[in-house]
Amino acid sequence: MNIQAEKLIELVKERHNSRKRRAKFICVASGKGGVGKTNFSVNFSYILSSVFGKKVLLLDGDVGLGNVHVLLGLSPDRNLKMLMKGAAVEDVIQHFEKLDVLLGFSGIDTFQELEELDVVTVINKLEKVSDNYDFVVLDASAGINENVLKFAVSSDTTYVITTPEPTAITDAYALIKSLHKLYNYEHIKLIANMCRNKNEGFSILDRIKKSCENFFSFSPKIAGVLPESQNVKISVKYREPVAAAFPSDPYTLAVKEVASRETGEIVKEEAGGFWNKLKNFFKVKG
Repeated sequence: MNIQAEKLIELVKERHNSRKRRAKFICVASGKGGVGKTNFSVNFSYILSSVFGKKVLLLDGDVGLGNVHVLLGLSPDRNLKMLMKGAAVEDVIQHFEKLDVLLGFSGIDTFQELEELDVVTVINKLEKVSDNYDFVVLDASAGINENVLKFAVSSDTTYVITTPEPTAITDAYALIKSLHKLYNYEHIKLIANMCRNKNEGFSILDRIKKSCENFFSFSPKIAGVLPESQNVKISVKYREPVAAAFPSDPYTLAVKEVASRETGEIVKEEAGGFWNKLKNFFKVKG
């Protein structure tokens, strides 16, 4: 294990042992792209803030290829690049309804910018404002790289997203293996997305869990199964979370279940159900 890894582990131990922290840091990661990781991050964060009344900061940690701003209809100009150049977190944060958002950025312009990328510095800056939040959700980039591993290991919990696709399952397992073997990190929860039914999803998650148990004696927790939904694609078109546009959609309800288990609270009934349905009807027809 290299010196940087050892320092990071010591930092994480200090954070986990600290009783002063208010915010729970949650990383959302995936072994490969195209599994709906960012859509989950956005809707999970939105539901925590709008349904459960939590104070939430969503960070787009996909440095260089950030696209949370697309899903939320936010300006890409105020972003993580400003934070890395010395701006205060408070000056970079944007808002979507009750949700606070710190955007990533698309494209790296110079080699110097590439060298300046430092996830630990970002985490430390977030620590300074964490007392203002109940949850800080870190949407990491897809795949396995140094930044993803640092975001995950620095977090209290990491959700690993996969789909029924064989390559997605293999890569999710590889990510979990890397986190455990390199950092002895075990705060992992599994989510199967884009499933035809719950049986398919739980079968996939159980397979990954048993592989982890058999090959390195570690058992990640199963967090939930998310169904396929055409409304996810429609909500992207309208640049808002599917949980906001379609609060009764099966995908929204499944993410609410995950958020409910995370908070330990029962889902609260939302007001304005009729008007939401009427608005959504015209959206689909339009």
